[in-house]
Amino acid sequence: MQRRHFFLGALGSTALVRPAFSQSSSSPLGVGVIGVGNRGSYDMQAAMAQPEVKITALCDIKPDRLDKAASGAAAHKPATFKDYRELLQRKDVDAVVIATPCDLHVEMSLAALKAGKHVYCEKPAGVEPASIQRLVNAVRASDRVYLIGQQTRSVTRVRRTIAKIREGVIGEVIMVKAQRHASADLPHDSSSNDWFFVARRSGDVIVEMSVHNLDVCNWVIDSRPDRAAGFGGALLWKNDPPGRTNMDGYTLSYEYANGVKLSYTQVFFHPNGMPGNGQTNYVYGTKGGVNLDTSTAYSFERGVKPVVLAEPEKDPPHAHMAAFLECIRTGKKPFADITVAATAALTAIMGRDSIYRKQVVTWDSMGVKI
Repeated sequence: MQRRHFFLGALGSTALVRPAFSQSSSSPLGVGVIGVGNRGSYDMQAAMAQPEVKITALCDIKPDRLDKAASGAAAHKPATFKDYRELLQRKDVDAVVIATPCDLHVEMSLAALKAGKHVYCEKPAGVEPASIQRLVNAVRASDRVYLIGQQTRSVTRVRRTIAKIREGVIGEVIMVKAQRHASADLPHDSSSNDWFFVARRSGDVIVEMSVHNLDVCNWVIDSRPDRAAGFGGALLWKNDPPGRTNMDGYTLSYEYANGVKLSYTQVFFHPNGMPGNGQTNYVYGTKGGVNLDTSTAYSFERGVKPVVLAEPEKDPPHAHMAAFLECIRTGKKPFADITVAATAALTAIMGRDSIYRKQVVTWDSMGVKI
């Protein structure tokens, strides 16, 4: 494992991939959306906002969601389906967006690649190591674009800040402290209750939600974890909603292949008004630290004022979706590719399984070759 540039990010986003990815920008790109709940509908609107794109097909097993999405894309006159396999058979679908429950991501991505479609898959890539290995193998064997919905990878301010950290602005990175704290659980009357609170379907809350945060940690650390240990469970919301099997709070420690340490927590019971709520990312180095959320660097030297490493940028609307479509048309290598996707998901799975098993879990024990 090389210390530097293991992960694709701001420094690797312009590389070219095989010409088979490229498609003429003179013809509309046909996009199908599988799963049109809140996130899928957002992704559909993101695709519609891009030039030369036509929403040609939509799929969902819930009629109310499908009808609402079809109305939202009425100008494109999309075909509608309950079975995603029928959508994949259509020749007017060049690319698919997968925004279904997490346990279906690998199955649907594999089917889409086999059908010759480009794939934009919402995170996580998968919820179990063995299925992620199958996905990695399939993407590597394909000439189609696969991009994971780790949208922070498209935030210019974050990319520029991490580039400065890589340049050594705080010396060598030695530790990261990150968290995702909220004052309440997700709504218990949500239409997604049939999968979100079911750990085998969502991958548990760490895989479904914190995969975003852990991906940022992987990115700034520039490596992948070697081992993980943690504790957690349903601490406050016990069996609420009834039948719940996912956690509402946990704490994790990771040790990375390059020696960097990560401390990570997530809770759904951080009271409003109490300091320290929200999402934070603190990066510690041998010369100082960086608050990644404000892109501000702090020196160990007395009297040295904090330095803003990157000013806020107004990124183009729906930048992540735009990047996906650009990769299809130009042959650019996706900066949130299968390596990023699989590593982020496996990082979350390591942490989850260490809590479940009450033991240290190693990267090698998952048996996945990326």
